[in-house]
Amino acid sequence: MSRLYRSLRLLLLAGLLWAAPAQARQPTPGQPAPDFTLTLVNGKTVTLADLRGQVVVINFWATWCGPCRRELPLLDGYYKAARKFGLRVFAVTTEDSVPEQSLHKLFDMLTIEPVHHLKGPYSDNGQVPTNFVIDRAGVVRYAEAGAFDLDRLNELLIPLLKQPAPAPVATATSAAYRP
Repeated sequence: MSRLYRSLRLLLLAGLLWAAPAQARQPTPGQPAPDFTLTLVNGKTVTLADLRGQVVVINFWATWCGPCRRELPLLDGYYKAARKFGLRVFAVTTEDSVPEQSLHKLFDMLTIEPVHHLKGPYSDNGQVPTNFVIDRAGVVRYAEAGAFDLDRLNELLIPLLKQPAPAPVATATSAAYRP
């Protein structure tokens, strides 16, 4: 009986350990942004750590979505005007859109950075457009479905763009070095 009990305990423990990584923290406004890795259409990769000190918008959209087709040019124009102030905008095309290779002409016209693959707990949850906004300190400030209009973008992004970038994170090497 104890052998069966030990086997069941091991199976339960193995199941808990196997399931734990799949339960990634969801992006929640007011909370630190969960880590992600973006693989852009041009092949470059970008992580949350790479974007520290910038205001980030991750936009999920679809080619068949009318509000997305209105929002994407608005986001692109906003990005053109505000990137010099530390804004980064990434567009993630949903899997139910036309194939990515069919979108290369569109991608060539956009300033927004198109994403080939996103690794992390960010998704559209079946609703497009969906947007996530992360502030300069890496805190989620917005996570909602629905298209932005210019007034909402200004209301949300201008205060974040006016905030100073956080101080660089000290490393053990930089802390130990004192000239």
